[in-house]
Amino acid sequence: MTDQKTIVIGVTGCIGAYKACELVRCLQKRGHRVKVVMTEHATKFVDPVTFRALTHEKVAIDLFDDPIDPIHHISLGQEADVFVVAPCTANMLAKMAHGMADDLLSTTALATTAPILVAPAMNVHMYENPITQDNIASLKARGVHFVEPGDGYLACGDVGKGRLADPEDIADAVEALLFAQRDMEGKKVLITAGPTVEPIDPVRYISNHSSGKMGYAIAEAAAKRGAEVTLVSGPVQVPAPAGVEVVNILTACDMLSAVDERFDTCDVAIFSAAVADKRPAAPADHKLKKGVDDAALDAIQLVTNPDILATMGAKKDGQLVIGFAAETNDVVANGHKKLVSKNADMIVANQVGGGKAFGTDDNEAWFLTAEGDAQLPAMPKTELADKIIDFVAEHL
Repeated sequence: MTDQKTIVIGVTGCIGAYKACELVRCLQKRGHRVKVVMTEHATKFVDPVTFRALTHEKVAIDLFDDPIDPIHHISLGQEADVFVVAPCTANMLAKMAHGMADDLLSTTALATTAPILVAPAMNVHMYENPITQDNIASLKARGVHFVEPGDGYLACGDVGKGRLADPEDIADAVEALLFAQRDMEGKKVLITAGPTVEPIDPVRYISNHSSGKMGYAIAEAAAKRGAEVTLVSGPVQVPAPAGVEVVNILTACDMLSAVDERFDTCDVAIFSAAVADKRPAAPADHKLKKGVDDAALDAIQLVTNPDILATMGAKKDGQLVIGFAAETNDVVANGHKKLVSKNADMIVANQVGGGKAFGTDDNEAWFLTAEGDAQLPAMPKTELADKIIDFVAEHL
């Protein structure tokens, strides 16, 4: 099979190691060649003979166990079209997050340039430990892909999140990486995200509840599909997507300047940032104190911020311009007004408040265009981001 792909599966020391045998079979049934690299501890759970019988390939365990190939971790990494670690223990997550390479599996993970997919499996308390979660976040920020563990009864007797994901789900994730769309190759995408911060004095400011999750998800989705992405972002607590240029700003005026500088050379501009409508006219250069600066605190004079979406919509010359409308009522009607007044090609409208949109991982939205409307059900923001990039790819 000329288009056969090679999947290298790293197996670590965990009771879920037996499921890696099923994962091997799932991938083989889909036409892929599978090679296995094990940690020494993994061999205590599944004998390497089992994987050798399943794969008809040598099972790699030790850095120096192949006299024909003295640099085994390099050759394994180069062979992989996707490198999978399943199950992945908390220990291996920590090694990968910090670049430690003290056995064959961890050195191969560090050496490979293939997409890496991790399927964690461990005790629920180990998984929920902030250190483990920080390691996961760090790896995600570097472009490592994850299949979330399942929730239920664990081998240790505890109940919670930590079971290795279903092998079919892991195989699906592998194929999603193998056959990822690259329909945005050669396109430049400009995205705004997060809130703006408008200072009152060196301590206080005007802002909003935007978390930036939606804009960051769009940036990640566009980058994965081959686009050159610039993300102009207000202050958020979201890791920067891999392969995306991030321009950090604070105020609406800063954001306008950063966007205007890059707009002429982009193919599409997506404005998901929650830009403050007003800003203090004259921010104080010192902290305004009660009892001393009461007059200034009681009457903060506001001026209107620039409308970034409308400004870019008015000057577009072939660019696809997409804006967001966060509404508390009459979502579709207000969204259509914005579509016309901002000269946008599409408005992504959603309802905010009552636990919706801001700060959440899910979103329900309407795609509003001059040709018609499409209502999308509630879905993870990562999925909605892909829907938005689908629209972009179809209309560029």
